[in-house]
Amino acid sequence: MEAIINTSPLYKAAGVDIDAGEALVDAIKPLAAATRRKGADASLGGFGALFDLKAAGFVDPILVSSTDGVGTKLKIAIETGRHDGVGIDLVAMVVNDILVQGAEPLFFLDYFATGKLEVETAKSVIAGIAKGCEMAGCALIGGETAEMPGMYAAKDYDLAGFAVGAAERGRLLPQGVKGGDLLLGLASSGVHSNGFSLVRKVIADAGLDFESPAPFVAGRSLAEVLMAPTRIYVKSCMPLVRDGLIKAMAHITGGGLVDNIPRVLPDGTDAIVDATGWALPPVFRWLKTAGRINDAEMARAFNCGIGLVAVVSADKVDIVEHKLKAAGEQVFRIGMIEAQEDTAAEPMVSMRNTDTAWT
Repeated sequence: MEAIINTSPLYKAAGVDIDAGEALVDAIKPLAAATRRKGADASLGGFGALFDLKAAGFVDPILVSSTDGVGTKLKIAIETGRHDGVGIDLVAMVVNDILVQGAEPLFFLDYFATGKLEVETAKSVIAGIAKGCEMAGCALIGGETAEMPGMYAAKDYDLAGFAVGAAERGRLLPQGVKGGDLLLGLASSGVHSNGFSLVRKVIADAGLDFESPAPFVAGRSLAEVLMAPTRIYVKSCMPLVRDGLIKAMAHITGGGLVDNIPRVLPDGTDAIVDATGWALPPVFRWLKTAGRINDAEMARAFNCGIGLVAVVSADKVDIVEHKLKAAGEQVFRIGMIEAQEDTAAEPMVSMRNTDTAWT
């Protein structure tokens, strides 16, 4: 008996092209295969994906999971046709959150939803996701592509990502943070993937568009600068976590320096951040000036050039700084932990010297 081939002409007329979806799966299989690691074979096409913790080398692991998106940075990607970097952004936003809890990201799954599936656009996005997974050392083991006409405009799409990491029991961060510990700031690659609703407003109010020349750097458009992918810190920081050299880390995302650092501090401590410890990158200086954004809002809306903050004991700061720089990071000493008189008080961040450093 001959096989029945259903090309779904009615479904296609309704706006959903099953053949395009199958073509995308075939196109991304080699991308996923390139992210293989111990514990996962990165194969696609089944109803679920498997991961073997024992094969990955864990004995008594605690699992750590995270999920996130890219936000309105996607509006710039869609308007300018720059789709390759947002996949890296998606992975970075998730795996960095897993990293700062002291866990190794193991596997990643993505969700791509669009009004009309354009295979080349989707392939470019997912190629970025695969590249991000390689940068983080985690396997791309599955995902979902949804074509939903009526829910999204034809060329619009949205992204979500989910990852799982693991750490041996007793090795999760934070651990032992106290007054006198120092703060190391790791440079961001730019705006990363937060604050883009404000970024877009500043650009519109300035009478510019994304392809306008960047007013703060020669030879590049605003889109080129703004679409720089979020930095992934896993491979530079994870060895130091395993060696017990880092007490805590904060991923500087939505909420900026002010809201994210306290998330890893114990009650009765404050973080003192000295803005003279690093130079405010030109893109943030321009946003601040053009948008008339005050220092307090800058420190809460953007990463201001610091993508990750590590808490390190004073006697280990030299070796940690050396190892991070050797791994390719730009590292700045940006402050310290201070003990409060009230040991039950909630932790806070005190930003110092922004009035001189950010003008």
